[in-house]
Amino acid sequence: PYAQRYQLIKQAGFDGVLLWYGDDFGVNLRKYNLPALARSHGLQIENIHAPIEATRALWRHRPSSAKAFEGFIKCIDDCAQYEIPTIVIHPSFGRLPKRAGHIGCERFQALVNHAEKKGIKLAIENLRSVTHIAMAAHLLEHIDSPNFGFCYDSGHNNARALQNAETDLLSRFGNRLMALHLHDNDGCVNNTSADDQHRLPFNGTIDWTAQMRAIQAAGYSGATALEVNNRRREDMTPEEFLFLAYARAQKLDQLRK
Repeated sequence: PYAQRYQLIKQAGFDGVLLWYGDDFGVNLRKYNLPALARSHGLQIENIHAPIEATRALWRHRPSSAKAFEGFIKCIDDCAQYEIPTIVIHPSFGRLPKRAGHIGCERFQALVNHAEKKGIKLAIENLRSVTHIAMAAHLLEHIDSPNFGFCYDSGHNNARALQNAETDLLSRFGNRLMALHLHDNDGCVNNTSADDQHRLPFNGTIDWTAQMRAIQAAGYSGATALEVNNRRREDMTPEEFLFLAYARAQKLDQLRK
């Protein structure tokens, strides 16, 4: 139960949480209770993660696209209503539609315009594929707003196929860094969901000293936020996993200094 999760997260030492907000705009009233529930346990809300699959519709000329767009507008409105400062969104999902054209850029610009009016930051996330990285870079290059930046995902960036200057959003757009998803992996090579392991930092191949120095050099002063799971730590209780996660987060904080 979420109440127990938040209690354990707070007891482990964490100050806040990220909220998964992705039901692709189906009926999920439970998510509206989560901000107050987390705060009742003394946790801040760092950001929400918007639905994933619906982002593909933003680049299509279909009737379903309007519903998806309005769904993301509602997410921004919810951030304003529940006093959540940032929404994290993927540039797209899966294979890109043919003849996507400029419609996706126009819709993202409209979302950013709405976020500006509501006082909300919209952070585009770096994914694992070169195509999606290029989409995120294109949006960052063409949408100029203090309310539009990016969420840096360390695990996605660790994909071996992506380690070059063109796909490193941190080095290109570090001054627009708004949020972090810190986790580790073995170095994704196949671009499959199985490669996206979301391990605890220091349990994979990322050079965390270099990683945290790069984040600090970008001028980022926000939370050290982990996006990890314990699916591969069946030998640990949730409490043990969370205390270990907090210890790793503290170690990352030290590397930022």
